Amino acid sequence: MTAADPVRRVTIVGGGTAGWMSAALISRLLSQVDVQLIESDEIGIVGVGEATIPHIRNYCELAGIDHLEMMRATQATFKLGIQFTDWGAPGESYIHGFGKIGQDMLWLHPHQLWLAARERIAGFDRPLDDYALNCVASARNRFAWPDHSNPGSPLARLDFAYHFDASMFARFLRAESEKRGVERIEGKIVDVEVDGENGHVRELVLADGRRVDGDLFIDCSGMRALLIGQALGVGYEDWNEWLLCNRALAVPCESVSPLTPCTRSTARRAGWQWRIPLQHRTGNGLVYAAELLSDADANDTLLSNLDGQPLADPRPVQFRPGRRLKAWDRNVVAIGLSAGFLEPLESTSIHLIQTSAMRLLALFPETGFSAPDIAEFNLQTRTEYEDIRDFIIAHYKVTRRGGDPFWDHVRTMAVPDSLAQRLELFTASGRFFKHSALELFSEESWVQVLLGQGLEAKPDPVTRFVPDQEIADFLADIASVNAAVASDMPDHGGFIDAHCSATGRGNIVAA
Repeated sequence: MTAADPVRRVTIVGGGTAGWMSAALISRLLSQVDVQLIESDEIGIVGVGEATIPHIRNYCELAGIDHLEMMRATQATFKLGIQFTDWGAPGESYIHGFGKIGQDMLWLHPHQLWLAARERIAGFDRPLDDYALNCVASARNRFAWPDHSNPGSPLARLDFAYHFDASMFARFLRAESEKRGVERIEGKIVDVEVDGENGHVRELVLADGRRVDGDLFIDCSGMRALLIGQALGVGYEDWNEWLLCNRALAVPCESVSPLTPCTRSTARRAGWQWRIPLQHRTGNGLVYAAELLSDADANDTLLSNLDGQPLADPRPVQFRPGRRLKAWDRNVVAIGLSAGFLEPLESTSIHLIQTSAMRLLALFPETGFSAPDIAEFNLQTRTEYEDIRDFIIAHYKVTRRGGDPFWDHVRTMAVPDSLAQRLELFTASGRFFKHSALELFSEESWVQVLLGQGLEAKPDPVTRFVPDQEIADFLADIASVNAAVASDMPDHGGFIDAHCSATGRGNIVAA
């Protein structure tokens, strides 16, 4: 391919969530481009998690996906946030909810008033969760559609995502993609031919001798990184010095009631355990540091902390936290685990697939491959990964857990300068600022995690100009309204039954 040749054939290597999310989006928005996807039934896929963040709704809109149809096809439930149990200290719990925290008093945010109340008002002990509707509704297992007809109600600012079966999601997207002309090629790649002059991938050789070409190749081969890593030799930046966990066990179990509208993350001795409620089952897993917890002990820990009977044997997954040094090199773009891995603590795996695919669309080449476009793609990808990395590290750094080598290390470890500066500013004044439009997590997200984990922060100095009683009344009003609105919301399980229940939903037992 020369610099003057048009880019018209996109070849995706690997199916799963990454491959089919990419195929569905490109085939919908770039109808003039031929898309083919190679996957082998012989090669298993690594589950990238079954919990999402609200941006997934943007993906569905762009990809032409009907939300309720998708939910029925994937046994999905709604997600209002993540409940973190035992993270700040054993016995403590808080919710990182999507959406807004209450409402501002001029430019002062509710968390700054909350910090002032804790410091100045005797007996004030309300949790920060009370001021975010997402958190209050999650705790009561309630859900409703956001009500944009009433801008003054906290229900207008409710935000949500989904829990779904990732394998079912990939199959759903495959069906949608094939309707739009995406060609699926069944086969196992045994060789990658690279052009001797420009270093571009030229052809893929399958086990039966077939050859598959392409102008642009998307590497969705998971941690094998068949094209970006093995064929092109792009290196990998390891973040294990801050993120100790490098292994996971995943197992489904029977569903229990009530059907909760939030993911749960519970801190364990050398890592943490996830719980993701679906309509037909509950997804569970243990993420841990293999150097500090044996596989056998990890297996026992996971199976002894399930809500219901396991439906399969735990499946092991090994990983390296970090990122590919370049996500786009020559004519290969890495999307998904081939581009990097960040543990699913904040449900970012599927989001990173989404943003990579959308970034590729924004920088899609017309003819040949532009070095400035490729550099911009890699800069944005690196910035996004580092931002999420810092947010995940903060969960480990801001803790009062002790007595275990794992937690003693992460509590006292040095962190990246970018995170250290944020923690210093927030501790001194309760102030937080986003530095880039590329940052994923909002101020509300950082605030809920840092204060939920028990970080001691001083209130914004400006709060001293607000009388104590005015602060108390303002916060009490927010909490009262949230409680009343949540009480009027339908039960989450009942809402699903009424709007998006999958055929044959069952196997729900009392907790």
